Amino acid sequence: MLKAVLFDDEFIVLKGLIKLIDWLECGVELVGTAKDGLSALSIFRQHRPDIVITDIRMPGLDGLELIEKIRTEAPDTMCIVFSGYNEFDYVKKAINLGVIDYLEKPITLEKVKDGIRKAVVRIQEQSEMSMLKRESKQQLLIHSTLQLLLRGEEAICGWEEQFGHEACKVKGITVLALSDEHMHLPNGPDYRLVPIKNGGEHLVVVFHFDLQSACWTESLENYTQATIGSGNTYSSVSLASISYKEAQRALRYGTYLEDKGWIKFGELGEAESINLHLTKIEDEVLFDMRIGDIEALMHKLDNYLDEFRKMKPDPEVAGIELMRMVFHALEVAKETGQSLAGLNPPGHLPERKLLGMQTLEEMMFWLREEIERIMHWIIDVRTRSKHAAVEKAAIYMNAHLGRDLTQQEVADHVGMNVTYFSLLFKEEMGVSYIKHLTKIRIEKSKAMLNEELSIQDISERVGYYHARHFSEVFKKQTGLTPGQFRSMGIGT
Repeated sequence: MLKAVLFDDEFIVLKGLIKLIDWLECGVELVGTAKDGLSALSIFRQHRPDIVITDIRMPGLDGLELIEKIRTEAPDTMCIVFSGYNEFDYVKKAINLGVIDYLEKPITLEKVKDGIRKAVVRIQEQSEMSMLKRESKQQLLIHSTLQLLLRGEEAICGWEEQFGHEACKVKGITVLALSDEHMHLPNGPDYRLVPIKNGGEHLVVVFHFDLQSACWTESLENYTQATIGSGNTYSSVSLASISYKEAQRALRYGTYLEDKGWIKFGELGEAESINLHLTKIEDEVLFDMRIGDIEALMHKLDNYLDEFRKMKPDPEVAGIELMRMVFHALEVAKETGQSLAGLNPPGHLPERKLLGMQTLEEMMFWLREEIERIMHWIIDVRTRSKHAAVEKAAIYMNAHLGRDLTQQEVADHVGMNVTYFSLLFKEEMGVSYIKHLTKIRIEKSKAMLNEELSIQDISERVGYYHARHFSEVFKKQTGLTPGQFRSMGIGT
């Protein structure tokens, strides 16, 4: 509801307008009145109304002087004046001050209502215009930020222009990729968020004003409604495209592992083991190789070859690009930790065979055979090694529950690439590493709750350094707080 104030030194006029005008019907609420200019200014400052209706002739401060002060402090305020003086100088000054209506006394109710209606319409128009400007500005910011993710350093100038004066305060950038477009993350004093929708992708770019502050992570730590993949935080916005690709990778693996919540790129393994310069189709093909989905892999590979055929590359370019795909596939094979001697026996030189081919169709058929051969080798290795490796990992996890037990540490213990290990673990156990670790920690804590130990002690013994975090996880898993579980004597 819009707010209005009414100022006139004539008691009869003031009371008459208060009683005879249906203010709510006009779309406003009358929040204050005054009979002199100084009191009127005080009431204005107290209520900050949208509409001011005032007589010109008032003691202390006349109406035009009052409007001049009001317009200085709040230029969007709508002012209506009425006066017994219809002299040109008064009218001219009132117009120069931007009043929306000048009513000559004796005034009528219809004239006052008409003036109020004009003010309400003008306020609505201004509000709609401001909203359009804000939306347009936000869309320009979203577009410039997306360009920053896609083009990196060459898009910085455009982004700075749209981000505004705070661009110079940005100390770092982190990109988040979300599985749920309806997830809302709040802004904070130490960072600013820019949400982006890019095709089917839902992204949030975090611009940090203070790299030491962890406030931006508070909403992510305990979020369980969807999957959030985050790239690393970089101290330069020129590296936005890298954080973007990392976030995409983290979301993809988190979605496959069915890990709702926050998945950090750093948890997927050493950065050097992940090629951030892959094309989208290459990345998707290699992802299917890692998870062992041969049907999806061959389908994507066929789509890739269809597109490759349409480009009609010359033989030399075709050979380089197809060989590149095979080399990437061999890197995935290396992640198993097994010797590639069995995959590439002596004398097997796929690149030499490729060089002897004359047609594009021959080359593409060669790529399909090579990828399929590598995939079958990886599946065979997984089948033979996953049970022993995961069993060894499970024993190690049970023995070291009481400290920060990273997936990287456990993968190192069994001698595997951490990304490969996480996928193997999910395949063998049916749940992700994080979910399994949480489960065994909670089971261990249930037994301890039957002993005379404090919640804090139990929390630390199962690897949670803060009792509050432990309690939140425990309730999420069991439906009860640790205290409730203990008081009910469950498990005794």
